[in-house]
Amino acid sequence: MTILYRGPLSSCDYDCPYCPFAKRRDSPDRLRQDRMALERFTGWVAGRDHPVSVLFTPWGEGLVRSWYRRAMVELSHLPHVRRVAIQTNFSCRPDWLAEADLDTLALWVTYHPGQVTYERFLAKCHDLVARGVRFSVGVVGLPEHLERARELRADLPAEVYLWVNAAEGHPYTDPEAALWTAIDPLFAYSRTPHRSGGQSCRTGDTVISVNGDGTVRRCHFVPTVLGNLYDGTFRPRARACPAALCDCHIGYVHLERTGLYDVFAGGILERIPGAPPSGTA
Repeated sequence: MTILYRGPLSSCDYDCPYCPFAKRRDSPDRLRQDRMALERFTGWVAGRDHPVSVLFTPWGEGLVRSWYRRAMVELSHLPHVRRVAIQTNFSCRPDWLAEADLDTLALWVTYHPGQVTYERFLAKCHDLVARGVRFSVGVVGLPEHLERARELRADLPAEVYLWVNAAEGHPYTDPEAALWTAIDPLFAYSRTPHRSGGQSCRTGDTVISVNGDGTVRRCHFVPTVLGNLYDGTFRPRARACPAALCDCHIGYVHLERTGLYDVFAGGILERIPGAPPSGTA
Protein backbone atom coordinates (compact mmCIF):
# COMPACT_ATOMS: atom_id res chain seq x y z
CA MET A 1 0.00 0.00 0.00
CA THR A 2 1.14 3.53 -0.82
CA ILE A 3 -0.06 6.34 1.45
CA LEU A 4 -0.03 10.07 0.76
CA TYR A 5 -0.10 11.61 4.23
CA ARG A 6 -1.04 15.23 4.99
CA GLY A 7 -1.47 16.37 8.59
CA PRO A 8 -2.73 19.69 10.04
CA LEU A 9 0.60 21.50 9.40
CA SER A 10 0.14 24.50 7.11
CA SER A 11 3.03 26.82 7.96
CA CYS A 12 6.06 27.35 5.77
CA ASP A 13 9.30 29.27 6.07
CA TYR A 14 8.89 30.37 2.43
CA ASP A 15 6.25 32.69 1.01
CA CYS A 16 6.12 31.92 -2.71
CA PRO A 17 3.62 34.13 -4.59
CA TYR A 18 2.72 31.32 -7.02
CA CYS A 19 2.06 28.68 -4.36
CA PRO A 20 -1.52 27.35 -4.52
CA PHE A 21 -1.50 26.52 -0.81
CA ALA A 22 -2.71 28.99 1.80
CA LYS A 23 0.39 29.39 3.93
CA ARG A 24 0.09 30.86 7.41
CA ARG A 25 1.81 30.76 10.78
CA ASP A 26 0.62 27.78 12.81
CA SER A 27 -0.29 28.32 16.44
CA PRO A 28 1.51 26.25 19.12
CA ASP A 29 -1.71 24.26 19.56
CA ARG A 30 -1.92 23.43 15.86
CA LEU A 31 1.72 22.38 15.81
CA ARG A 32 1.05 20.14 18.81
CA GLN A 33 -1.91 18.59 17.00
CA ASP A 34 0.21 18.00 13.92
CA ARG A 35 2.97 16.32 15.94
CA MET A 36 0.52 14.05 17.74
CA ALA A 37 -1.22 13.13 14.48
CA LEU A 38 2.07 12.30 12.81
CA GLU A 39 3.23 10.18 15.75
CA ARG A 40 -0.06 8.28 15.64
CA PHE A 41 0.34 7.67 11.91
CA THR A 42 3.96 6.56 12.30
CA GLY A 43 2.87 4.13 14.99
CA TRP A 44 0.17 2.73 12.73
CA VAL A 45 2.66 2.17 9.91
CA ALA A 46 5.08 0.51 12.34
CA GLY A 47 2.37 -1.98 13.31
CA ARG A 48 1.62 -3.23 9.80
CA ASP A 49 2.52 -6.69 8.62
CA HIS A 50 2.50 -5.83 4.91
CA PRO A 51 4.66 -3.57 2.69
CA VAL A 52 3.94 0.16 3.00
CA SER A 53 5.30 3.21 1.17
CA VAL A 54 4.72 6.75 2.42
CA LEU A 55 4.89 10.15 0.75
CA PHE A 56 4.45 13.12 3.08
CA THR A 57 2.75 15.99 1.23
CA PRO A 58 2.32 18.73 3.86
CA TRP A 59 0.60 22.01 3.06
CA GLY A 60 3.63 23.68 4.63
CA GLU A 61 7.28 22.77 5.09
CA GLY A 62 7.65 19.63 7.17
CA LEU A 63 11.39 19.15 7.55
CA VAL A 64 11.86 22.34 9.59
CA ARG A 65 9.85 20.47 12.26
CA SER A 66 11.73 17.88 14.30
CA TRP A 67 8.83 15.41 14.31
CA TYR A 68 8.89 15.07 10.51
CA ARG A 69 12.62 14.45 10.48
CA ARG A 70 12.18 11.90 13.26
CA ALA A 71 9.33 10.18 11.43
CA MET A 72 11.38 9.96 8.24
CA VAL A 73 14.28 8.38 10.11
CA GLU A 74 12.13 5.93 12.08
CA LEU A 75 10.11 4.78 9.09
CA SER A 76 13.22 4.37 6.96
CA HIS A 77 14.48 1.66 9.31
CA LEU A 78 11.30 -0.45 9.32
CA PRO A 79 11.81 -3.61 7.25
CA HIS A 80 8.34 -3.51 5.69
CA VAL A 81 8.57 0.17 4.62
CA ARG A 82 9.70 0.15 1.02
CA ARG A 83 9.99 3.93 0.62
CA VAL A 84 9.47 7.02 2.76
CA ALA A 85 9.65 10.35 0.94
CA ILE A 86 8.58 13.95 1.47
CA GLN A 87 7.91 17.01 -0.65
CA THR A 88 10.20 19.73 0.71
CA ASN A 89 12.10 22.92 -0.03
CA PHE A 90 14.95 21.39 2.01
CA SER A 91 15.71 24.60 3.86
CA CYS A 92 16.54 22.49 6.92
CA ARG A 93 19.99 21.39 8.02
CA PRO A 94 20.97 18.01 6.53
CA ASP A 95 22.72 16.45 9.55
CA TRP A 96 19.71 14.31 10.53
CA LEU A 97 20.06 12.29 7.33
CA ALA A 98 23.07 10.51 8.84
CA GLU A 99 20.62 8.60 11.10
CA ALA A 100 18.37 7.40 8.25
CA ASP A 101 18.47 4.29 6.09
CA LEU A 102 19.23 5.88 2.74
CA ASP A 103 18.16 2.76 0.88
CA THR A 104 14.59 3.60 1.92
CA LEU A 105 14.47 7.38 2.41
CA ALA A 106 14.10 9.76 -0.54
CA LEU A 107 13.39 13.47 -1.09
CA TRP A 108 11.28 15.42 -3.57
CA VAL A 109 12.99 18.83 -3.44
CA THR A 110 11.59 22.02 -4.97
CA TYR A 111 13.75 25.03 -5.84
CA HIS A 112 12.03 28.36 -5.24
CA PRO A 113 13.95 31.27 -6.80
CA GLY A 114 13.43 34.42 -4.74
CA GLN A 115 13.22 32.45 -1.49
CA VAL A 116 16.78 31.12 -1.33
CA THR A 117 19.98 32.12 -3.11
CA TYR A 118 20.94 29.95 -6.03
CA GLU A 119 24.35 29.25 -4.57
CA ARG A 120 22.92 28.08 -1.25
CA PHE A 121 20.38 25.80 -2.89
CA LEU A 122 22.92 24.29 -5.27
CA ALA A 123 25.31 23.65 -2.37
CA LYS A 124 22.54 21.75 -0.56
CA CYS A 125 21.94 19.60 -3.63
CA HIS A 126 25.64 18.76 -3.89
CA ASP A 127 25.62 17.90 -0.19
CA LEU A 128 22.76 15.46 -0.77
CA VAL A 129 24.69 13.87 -3.62
CA ALA A 130 27.78 13.50 -1.43
CA ARG A 131 25.70 11.85 1.30
CA GLY A 132 24.23 9.39 -1.16
CA VAL A 133 20.65 10.62 -0.67
CA ARG A 134 18.14 9.65 -3.34
CA PHE A 135 16.36 12.83 -4.51
CA SER A 136 14.83 14.73 -7.40
CA VAL A 137 14.80 18.50 -7.87
CA GLY A 138 12.18 20.62 -9.53
CA VAL A 139 10.96 24.11 -10.33
CA VAL A 140 7.66 25.73 -11.26
CA GLY A 141 7.64 26.55 -14.97
CA LEU A 142 7.18 30.32 -14.78
CA PRO A 143 8.96 32.52 -17.34
CA GLU A 144 10.97 34.28 -14.64
CA HIS A 145 12.36 30.89 -13.53
CA LEU A 146 13.60 29.76 -16.94
CA GLU A 147 17.20 30.99 -16.80
CA ARG A 148 17.72 29.70 -13.26
CA ALA A 149 16.27 26.34 -14.27
CA ARG A 150 18.68 26.11 -17.19
CA GLU A 151 21.56 27.00 -14.91
CA LEU A 152 20.44 24.42 -12.34
CA ARG A 153 20.23 21.69 -14.99
CA ALA A 154 23.77 22.51 -16.11
CA ASP A 155 25.16 22.56 -12.56
CA LEU A 156 23.49 19.42 -11.20
CA PRO A 157 24.98 15.98 -11.83
CA ALA A 158 23.41 14.33 -14.86
CA GLU A 159 21.93 11.55 -12.70
CA VAL A 160 19.83 14.02 -10.67
CA TYR A 161 16.47 14.38 -12.40
CA LEU A 162 15.29 17.98 -12.74
CA TRP A 163 11.54 18.13 -13.24
CA VAL A 164 9.39 21.11 -14.22
CA ASN A 165 5.85 21.60 -12.98
CA ALA A 166 3.56 23.53 -15.30
CA ALA A 167 2.43 26.68 -13.48
CA GLU A 168 -1.20 26.52 -12.43
CA GLY A 169 -3.43 28.41 -14.86
CA HIS A 170 -0.52 29.15 -17.21
CA PRO A 171 -1.09 27.99 -20.82
CA TYR A 172 2.08 27.16 -22.78
CA THR A 173 2.52 27.78 -26.47
CA ASP A 174 4.46 25.12 -28.34
CA PRO A 175 7.61 27.29 -28.44
CA GLU A 176 7.33 27.96 -24.69
CA ALA A 177 6.80 24.27 -23.95
CA ALA A 178 9.86 23.42 -26.04
CA LEU A 179 12.02 25.62 -23.81
CA TRP A 180 10.93 23.73 -20.70
CA THR A 181 11.13 20.34 -22.43
CA ALA A 182 14.78 21.04 -23.16
CA ILE A 183 15.25 21.09 -19.37
CA ASP A 184 12.78 18.34 -18.46
CA PRO A 185 12.08 15.88 -21.29
CA LEU A 186 8.97 14.74 -19.38
CA PHE A 187 7.43 18.23 -19.20
CA ALA A 188 4.67 17.20 -21.62
CA TYR A 189 3.07 15.14 -18.86
CA SER A 190 2.69 18.28 -16.75
CA ARG A 191 1.86 20.76 -19.50
CA THR A 192 -1.87 20.01 -19.76
CA PRO A 193 -4.35 18.28 -17.42
CA HIS A 194 -5.01 14.60 -17.98
CA ARG A 195 -8.50 13.34 -18.80
CA SER A 196 -9.28 11.12 -15.85
CA GLY A 197 -13.06 10.77 -15.58
CA GLY A 198 -14.04 7.10 -15.68
CA GLN A 199 -10.42 6.02 -16.10
CA SER A 200 -8.75 3.25 -14.14
CA CYS A 201 -6.65 4.64 -11.30
CA ARG A 202 -4.73 2.98 -8.52
CA THR A 203 -5.99 5.50 -5.96
CA GLY A 204 -8.54 4.12 -3.54
CA ASP A 205 -7.04 0.67 -3.93
CA THR A 206 -3.25 0.39 -3.70
CA VAL A 207 -2.80 4.16 -3.19
CA ILE A 208 -4.71 6.27 -0.67
CA SER A 209 -4.67 9.75 0.85
CA VAL A 210 -4.78 10.03 4.65
CA ASN A 211 -5.15 13.18 6.74
CA GLY A 212 -4.21 13.83 10.34
CA ASP A 213 -7.26 12.22 11.96
CA GLY A 214 -7.00 9.13 9.78
CA THR A 215 -9.69 10.07 7.27
CA VAL A 216 -9.07 8.18 4.03
CA ARG A 217 -9.79 9.52 0.56
CA ARG A 218 -8.72 8.05 -2.73
CA CYS A 219 -6.38 11.00 -3.33
CA HIS A 220 -5.93 14.61 -2.28
CA PHE A 221 -8.13 15.83 -5.14
CA VAL A 222 -11.33 13.83 -4.64
CA PRO A 223 -13.20 14.83 -1.45
CA THR A 224 -15.28 11.66 -1.04
CA VAL A 225 -14.43 9.92 2.26
CA LEU A 226 -13.73 6.21 2.01
CA GLY A 227 -13.46 5.48 5.72
CA ASN A 228 -10.88 5.87 8.47
CA LEU A 229 -7.45 4.30 8.70
CA TYR A 230 -7.64 3.77 12.45
CA ASP A 231 -11.13 2.42 13.05
CA GLY A 232 -11.15 -0.25 10.36
CA THR A 233 -13.86 1.35 8.23
CA PHE A 234 -11.64 1.70 5.15
CA ARG A 235 -11.45 -1.19 2.70
CA PRO A 236 -9.30 -0.90 -0.46
CA ARG A 237 -11.27 -1.21 -3.67
CA ALA A 238 -10.50 -0.44 -7.30
CA ARG A 239 -12.55 2.53 -8.44
CA ALA A 240 -12.66 4.54 -11.68
CA CYS A 241 -11.71 8.19 -11.21
CA PRO A 242 -14.77 10.44 -10.69
CA ALA A 243 -12.94 13.68 -11.58
CA ALA A 244 -13.01 14.94 -15.16
CA LEU A 245 -9.38 16.11 -15.14
CA CYS A 246 -6.24 15.54 -13.09
CA ASP A 247 -3.49 18.16 -13.27
CA CYS A 248 -1.12 17.33 -10.40
CA HIS A 249 1.73 14.84 -10.66
CA ILE A 250 0.93 13.13 -7.35
CA GLY A 251 -2.51 12.41 -8.79
CA TYR A 252 -2.05 11.57 -12.47
CA VAL A 253 1.06 9.48 -11.88
CA HIS A 254 -1.35 6.81 -10.55
CA LEU A 255 -3.65 6.90 -13.59
CA GLU A 256 -3.07 3.68 -15.48
CA ARG A 257 -3.51 5.27 -18.91
CA THR A 258 -0.49 7.55 -18.42
CA GLY A 259 1.93 4.63 -18.17
CA LEU A 260 3.96 6.59 -15.62
CA TYR A 261 4.51 3.58 -13.37
CA ASP A 262 6.81 2.34 -16.13
CA VAL A 263 8.45 5.73 -16.62
CA PHE A 264 9.10 6.21 -12.88
CA ALA A 265 9.70 2.54 -12.08
CA GLY A 266 11.27 2.38 -8.62
CA GLY A 267 10.85 6.12 -8.04
CA ILE A 268 7.12 6.88 -8.10
CA LEU A 269 7.01 8.72 -4.76
CA GLU A 270 10.23 10.71 -5.11
CA ARG A 271 9.59 11.48 -8.81
CA ILE A 272 12.70 9.83 -10.19
CA PRO A 273 12.48 8.10 -13.58
CA GLY A 274 13.61 4.53 -13.82
CA ALA A 275 15.81 5.47 -16.79
CA PRO A 276 17.01 8.80 -18.23
CA PRO A 277 13.88 10.49 -19.70
CA SER A 278 13.72 10.31 -23.47
CA GLY A 279 11.58 13.37 -24.16
CA THR A 280 8.51 11.49 -25.38
CA ALA A 281 5.20 11.68 -23.53
